[in-house]
Amino acid sequence: MKSTRGGPAGPPGAGDPGGGYAGGGDRGNGARSGPERPTPRGVTAAAYPALCLLGALLGLLGAFHYSQGPGLLAAMLFDLAILATCVLGSLGMRTALGGVLPAAGWFVVTLILSSVSAGGSVLITDTAAGKWFLFGGAVCAAAGGVYAFAAWSKPSREHRAGQPSGPHGGRGQHEDQSRQSDGSVRTSRRPGR
Repeated sequence: MKSTRGGPAGPPGAGDPGGGYAGGGDRGNGARSGPERPTPRGVTAAAYPALCLLGALLGLLGAFHYSQGPGLLAAMLFDLAILATCVLGSLGMRTALGGVLPAAGWFVVTLILSSVSAGGSVLITDTAAGKWFLFGGAVCAAAGGVYAFAAWSKPSREHRAGQPSGPHGGRGQHEDQSRQSDGSVRTSRRPGR
């Protein structure tokens, strides 16, 4: 039985195999039941150089503006910015490379800009703000890279994959797993949901 608009008549789930209360479709709580669509390769390939350029840009801006503001505030903010870029890059790309590339871009630019030019001038001076920018930024960039490797390395992924699903390592809210006599795992839904 169909309604005049072409949709199923009756309660949700009565004639709609993907909708209703049985957990299918996009209705109800707004959660998607299907797997996530993979990111196109072109987007992924462009994101890695963009992350490296973002780290280099933070190094470039920091080299010119690390001493502005009250005290060491600007230098510390640039240090925190490269740390956040590395951590968020690794989380966004779900790889260690996503956190290492911004750090690499930052290191290359600051190494070039902190060296003495042929004329003897120095861009990043030997002041407290300059030291905080260079050494604090190096520590933050290295910490972001270490975090990326720790979070997305193969042993870490295998460890996460071996843990049960659900919050805090527990089982999902509606799932109950039990072993059958042949050793396979049977998953069943709890009644009443």
